[in-house]
Amino acid sequence: MKIKEIMTTDVETCMPESTLQEVALKMREINVGSIPICEDDRLVGIVTDRDIVVRGLAEQIPSEAPISEILSAEVVTGTVDLTVEEAAEMMATHKIRRLPIVTGEQVIGIVSLGDLAIRDVSANHYAENTIIEISEVE
Repeated sequence: MKIKEIMTTDVETCMPESTLQEVALKMREINVGSIPICEDDRLVGIVTDRDIVVRGLAEQIPSEAPISEILSAEVVTGTVDLTVEEAAEMMATHKIRRLPIVTGEQVIGIVSLGDLAIRDVSANHYAENTIIEISEVE
């Protein structure tokens, strides 16, 4: 099964100049744990709820600061031609819970561990194994 069959396609993004608070509010509003950060339709980073807490609040960065101050600029991405198994392996290898799907540098979808677990029953073991690998301490 290809990842394009289970990925979420209505991906909300924010801009690098969006504030930490704006991004956090958007996460709450759409009930997600990460937001791709895009500039001119080009993926420039990703921010997770954990980033906001650990890199933002814990470092006393003001909530009005631009999200560009804490985003992860090196983003692991996938493409629509990946299989579910390949995507799960990438996520496990890089210890990530969400994988933006891109065409060129434009975000066209995102896959989470939850997508692997609930969208395709046969992919359930990929999600389980990926969670185990992500959670392993090196």
